[in-house]
Amino acid sequence: MKRLPNIVFIIADDLGYGDLSCYGQAKFATPNIDRLATEGMRFVQSYSGNAVCAPSRSVLMTGLHPGHTPIRDNREATEKREGQFPLPVGTVILPMLLQKQGYVCGAFGKWGLGGPDTHAAPLKLGIDRFFGYNCQREAHNFYPPYLWDDDKKVPLNNPKFSAHQKLPEGADPENPGSYVSFTGKDYAPDKIMAQARQFIKDNKDKPFFCFVPTTVPHLALQIPEDALAEFVGKFPEKPYPGGRSYLPHRTPRAAYAAMITRLDKEVGRLLALVAELGLDNDTIFVFTSDNGPLYDELGGTDTEFFNSARGLRGRKGSLYEGGIRVPTVVRWKGKIKPGSVSERVIGFEDWLPTLFELLEKRTPVKTDGVSFALTLLGKRQPERRFFYREFPGYGGQQLARIGEWKAVRQSLNKTAKNPSPVVKTELYNLKTDPNETTDVAAQNPQMIARLEKLLKDQHVPSKDFPLGVIDRPL
Repeated sequence: MKRLPNIVFIIADDLGYGDLSCYGQAKFATPNIDRLATEGMRFVQSYSGNAVCAPSRSVLMTGLHPGHTPIRDNREATEKREGQFPLPVGTVILPMLLQKQGYVCGAFGKWGLGGPDTHAAPLKLGIDRFFGYNCQREAHNFYPPYLWDDDKKVPLNNPKFSAHQKLPEGADPENPGSYVSFTGKDYAPDKIMAQARQFIKDNKDKPFFCFVPTTVPHLALQIPEDALAEFVGKFPEKPYPGGRSYLPHRTPRAAYAAMITRLDKEVGRLLALVAELGLDNDTIFVFTSDNGPLYDELGGTDTEFFNSARGLRGRKGSLYEGGIRVPTVVRWKGKIKPGSVSERVIGFEDWLPTLFELLEKRTPVKTDGVSFALTLLGKRQPERRFFYREFPGYGGQQLARIGEWKAVRQSLNKTAKNPSPVVKTELYNLKTDPNETTDVAAQNPQMIARLEKLLKDQHVPSKDFPLGVIDRPL
């Protein structure tokens, strides 16, 4: 009987389009992720599910775009309970479907789709093995007091402290000792990746889905000293004392580079393990990011210094290109042509039907996704008809794209300052203006009309995540 391919699916957290050296990063290197691109396919017009964490994962897991998927923004379940607003009862997601095909499914990292005491905890939605953070809020600390081991808390050798605090008054920001209280002994990403490797070892003789939604390089800036030492002194630095949320750091630029390069080394360990087990030709590797990089030096980050968005307009939370265009590399030895580059427009909703086509199986649920399996296998495909995103956060936004034409709407939510929002549709030609500098709506009324129809038709109102003015008749 033909073996079904294993799937290792890694999602970085807030990693920008330009944060890998195979996408132009010049200040640090990511050789192991670059190897995935060298031995597989690199996508240059790949989009995350949305502009922030939970809704992006909801799109990936359901195969539904943000106008239809149930989770459309980050939202806590309640103030007193751990975890985010849960996927609705009855939601069918990717691991459940893979389980029915004989896969054993593991998730290692950040869940964010339902608290540990809800119907949407990972073990209730097709995950056989879980290790990591259930809650996005808890994941702000890379030295937490505990992680979730399946459905039980496992304590770590870390003191309990808030991931949102400043340097104490009078502390010397240049003194490494001033930062000692913001660390611990057990670095959560190391613990999580060790469990991912063990999962692969334990299930080497059956098809596995190893889902790795890592928390790197999301804030807070925290990294063990052995990794930080590689970059200390390499960049001009100004200590971040706190004050713009998240923890202080003495060398924030070095920390950011060190976090990503440590993740890259973990990818290398996964690659080495799969090869050691003789599974290289039987394993699909995917590496991508859940949204764009951070903005305005939040938490001490400096994504402008690293050119993390690679010149694209917008950052995390925005539906301009910099907020949602993400690096994506895919390797399947013997199937995907090494060193290939694709300009096809793909999004997180496309993964569910794509994976099932690669398995030579019929997609078992209705999705908004368009399989790009033929593209991965080096065959020609017709261009997708359209691409759609919406996001009720950061003021309320929508986008629709046909070919190179992209329409964007912003500030759709009612606020005290803007109680009656006026809907304005911007238009950009991404072929001639990839950085979205010039709105050409006035010169292209017919294209605006087509895109505005899409913006209306693809949005299904959500009582849990309303999108302001467009939930009322336009």
